[in-house]
Amino acid sequence: MAIFELKAEVALGAVPAIEELLAEHEEQHLMVIEDKPSGRAWLTGYYESRAEAMVVWMNLAEATAADWAKVAPVVRELPDEDWKNSYKAHFKAWKFGRLNWVPVWERDTFVLPAGEAVLWLDPGMAFGTGNHETTRLVVERLVKIADQRGVSGRVIDAGCGSGILALSAVKLGYARVAAFDNDPLAVEVSVENAGLNGLAGSVDFFVGDLTTGLAGRQAELVLANIQADVLIKFAQQLLASVAPEGVLVLSGILASELAQVRGVFAALAPGWAVDSRVMGEWSDLVLTRS
Repeated sequence: MAIFELKAEVALGAVPAIEELLAEHEEQHLMVIEDKPSGRAWLTGYYESRAEAMVVWMNLAEATAADWAKVAPVVRELPDEDWKNSYKAHFKAWKFGRLNWVPVWERDTFVLPAGEAVLWLDPGMAFGTGNHETTRLVVERLVKIADQRGVSGRVIDAGCGSGILALSAVKLGYARVAAFDNDPLAVEVSVENAGLNGLAGSVDFFVGDLTTGLAGRQAELVLANIQADVLIKFAQQLLASVAPEGVLVLSGILASELAQVRGVFAALAPGWAVDSRVMGEWSDLVLTRS
């Protein structure tokens, strides 16, 4: 089956706003690829038809500042083999601590170091690679917390997307992991990705939002990689889901928004330890319940 690639160069300075807009629209087909040394960036997406690609482009253009795109998009038809290879050109294996995230096409050649774990990624299933700063911020915290605190606690992945955080938790050794998303398709993809990794049934994936998904649930580790305004809106629900001495890891926060998000959560959780760090243009916020 042929796939249509949409690609357009965008202003490097507009990348944070574009990524925030994609998150707001829950757009899973488009991604931003940056080459910071050259000062260039591109918006790329893959669709089943040329018309579908252009509709997405026009809707995005209407919601974005006029000067964000340097040139009009190019839409070209890719044979199936070219489509697969286009991913391979961008996505490589990476690791942090004892957890490796590896493209599935390297399954036959990848050598797993002793004592480490691997999560297989298939971008063709909309799994992503975890390379975006917002995801890396969370998974790096996840690995450190697992090493420091052990993996006996419960985990909740709020807004699981394609399931990469929840499945990473299982690979690290957590046995009680629940994950939800308000998009039924995201939950379906998460279940498929669990199967890809031989982890079918290891995570309680279900459809829910930050009210219904967290209602009556608590965990020693709660992960939420969403976006700043949503985190602020549901701050009380997120904090209430953290068990005593548990940890809340938040991401999807632009560095420019960190002070605002931190102020809201710190005010609602007096006495909780608060930490944060910045990676590129993004930041995380970690709160530990006393």
